[in-house]
Amino acid sequence: MTSTDVQQIYLDHQATTAVDERVVEAMLPYFNNKFGNAASRNHQFGWDAEKATQSARETMAAGINAKSREIVFTSGATESNNLAILGVAKMYAPKGKHLITCSTEHKAVLDPMAALQNAGYEVTVLNVDTKGNIDLNELRNAIREDTILVSLMMANNEIGTIHPVKAIGDICHENGVLFHTDATQAVGKELINVQEMNIDLLSGSAHKMYGPKGVGFLYVRRRNPRVRIEPVFYGGGHERGMRSGTLNVPGIVGMAKAFEICQTDRDSDHQRITALRDSLQAQLAAELTHLTINGDENNRLACSLNISFAFVEGESMLMGMSGIAVSSGSACTSASLEPSYVLRAMGVGDDLAHSSIRFSLGRFTTQREVDRAAELTISTVKRLRDMSPLYEMALEGIDVASVSWGAH
Repeated sequence: MTSTDVQQIYLDHQATTAVDERVVEAMLPYFNNKFGNAASRNHQFGWDAEKATQSARETMAAGINAKSREIVFTSGATESNNLAILGVAKMYAPKGKHLITCSTEHKAVLDPMAALQNAGYEVTVLNVDTKGNIDLNELRNAIREDTILVSLMMANNEIGTIHPVKAIGDICHENGVLFHTDATQAVGKELINVQEMNIDLLSGSAHKMYGPKGVGFLYVRRRNPRVRIEPVFYGGGHERGMRSGTLNVPGIVGMAKAFEICQTDRDSDHQRITALRDSLQAQLAAELTHLTINGDENNRLACSLNISFAFVEGESMLMGMSGIAVSSGSACTSASLEPSYVLRAMGVGDDLAHSSIRFSLGRFTTQREVDRAAELTISTVKRLRDMSPLYEMALEGIDVASVSWGAH
C-alpha cells in the first residue's frame, strides 16, 4: 500500500489549497472550446478569450475596490512581488534609491530587495516584536527624503500575524512614499479596500484561495498617485506594457471565480474556520504542556495555528504524524534545515523554532479531521517526549537552559 492509499488529512492551506470544483467547472471551457489567445483580436476565439479576461479583471478589481485597468495579470505572487519592487525601483531611481521592508516578509520580497542592494540601492529592514508585529514609529523614523517604496505584507505566511495595513498606508501617503503589500495570504480571506487602506501596489495569487496554481495579479494604482513601473521582462507589450506574455486565460478565469466565491462566502468561512482552529488549539492545550503559540493570537488569520512543542524536534514530529499534511516552516523554504527565519526574527530560540509546526485549516476542513489531527499530534508529542531526557529534566523542575553541558 502506498502513502496515497491512506486517507490523508490536509492542514497545510497556507502552502496551497485544493481547487474548488466550481472553479474547475468555470475554467474547463477555456481549455478546449474557448481556447483562443486574448491578444488575437481578429476572430471569435480571440474575442471570447479577451472578453473572459476582461470580466475576470473587473471581478478582481471590484473585490479590492480598484478599477479594472489597475489589475495586471501575472504567473503568481512571486512575479507580482518582483514586478512591484523591481519595477518601482527602476522607474523611481531618479527620485531615490531607498526602500523599506520587514524581517518577516516572504522570500519573494526579501530576495528582490537583496538584489537591489547588490545593485546599489539601500534597504531598511524593520524589526518585529515577539508576536510578529512591526512598530509603526520605527516605520515613520525609517522614512527618508530618498525613500521610494515601503513593502510590508498584509498577513504572514508562517504565523498568520496581520499587519495594520491602513495605518501603514496612511504613514506612507503622508510622506509621499509608495506602499506595496504582499497580500497573498489575505486575498479572499480578509476584507481589502485599496482606497481606504492607501495601498498603491498589491500582490495576490489564485492558489491560496482555492484557485489554480501558476496565476496571480498585481494591483497598480492609477490615480492619487499614479504609479508607474518599469517592466521586469519584455516582449509583446501585453498588460499595457507592464507584463508581456500570452495570458493564461483558463487560470485567469479560475482565479476570478475563486475570488468571487471567497467574496460571497468570506464571513461564513471565516467563522467556521476560526472555530475549527480554536478547537484544535484547545484540544492540544488540554493534553500537552510546554506549548508556545507563535504569532499574535488576537490578530491573525483565521486559518493559521503555529505552535512550538518544546523538547520535540519538528522533523521527527512530521515523520510521526505521517497521516497529516502540515508544515514545519514556510513551504517555499522548507528544503533548508535552518530554523524558520520568521520565528528567529521574533526572538524565538533555535530549539523552539526547530520544534514548530504550522497547522493551517481551510474551506474543506472538517471537525472530524481536526479531532483526528489533534489526537495524532498529541500521541506523537507524548511518544517523542517520553524518549527525551531534556523533557524528563524539565518535569523534575530543572531549568534546561541553565544547565552547563561541559565535559567532565
